Amino acid sequence: MNDNSGLFLKGDLAGTIWTAAPAGPDVSVVMVVFRTGPVLAESIAKVLSDPDVDELILVDNGSTEEEAAVLDAAAANDQRVTLIRGQDNVGFARGANMGAKAAHGEILVVLNPDAFLQEGCVRALRASLKDQPVPCLVGARILNSDGTEQRGARRGEVTPVTSLLSLTHLSQALGGLKGFEIHHEQDPTPSRGIAVPTISGACFAIRRYDFFSIGGFDAGYFLHVEDVDLCWRVRKAGGQVLFEPRARVVHLGSTSLQSPVKVEFWKGVGLARFFRKRADTLQRAVLAIALTPFIIGLSVLRPVLRGQALKRRGGLRF
Repeated sequence: MNDNSGLFLKGDLAGTIWTAAPAGPDVSVVMVVFRTGPVLAESIAKVLSDPDVDELILVDNGSTEEEAAVLDAAAANDQRVTLIRGQDNVGFARGANMGAKAAHGEILVVLNPDAFLQEGCVRALRASLKDQPVPCLVGARILNSDGTEQRGARRGEVTPVTSLLSLTHLSQALGGLKGFEIHHEQDPTPSRGIAVPTISGACFAIRRYDFFSIGGFDAGYFLHVEDVDLCWRVRKAGGQVLFEPRARVVHLGSTSLQSPVKVEFWKGVGLARFFRKRADTLQRAVLAIALTPFIIGLSVLRPVLRGQALKRRGGLRF
């Protein structure tokens, strides 16, 4: 793991060798919080009302006073809650690693603080992991508030070509490029878990042993794309990534108090880093480096263009 500095390590982490801690809870939910907004309280309440959750690890990466009060209340009122704070904003990947080190559960469920667990979600994730190869990662079916499947819940192989065609929407606009479309939320919903290259990091489950054995999240990612990287490394290690449609989560998204431009900037930086990291030939490495400024620029431009379109339609008032 890139980040071994946490104070809550349960076991001996050296390289990719992990020594199991004594038996404890079955399921630990890890939630990294940073300026989430008013939906945080409901997200935590949904977790603690789920009978299949044994432990909730809250990693406070820097909250407002109102959010800090919500976190304090959760920790004070429920003994299943562990609150980690004082590290400032260390990024999502590093924060999640800290939460995983503090967890006692055999299964980790990583959940966004603006996502609401639906009935039976954790149970379905846990069941889908059973008897699967090591390592295995199971992603939930991420839904919009209107019940439709969210973009990014199940994705194909993330490469420079598929990402650029997706970012520019050319894979949808040009019929001949449809095979390069990376997002599959419009495909028929399967009746049970299926293998896919990539799932959404908004909600997924992984055995704690598997998480540590592949090094946890790569803390070189600050925000976004760390989930894509984790899926890639699970498959690279001979494991499997599953999309489990029976595990449902409503993900609001866009609730963060962070600037959308800043969020998209980190997404672009993450994508560029991922392409450089997985480049296995000199030619691909050169291509990844050359595309870096274009990918970051395009990512930053998207929310700007969306904002201008909303203003033209009267969707924004100043």
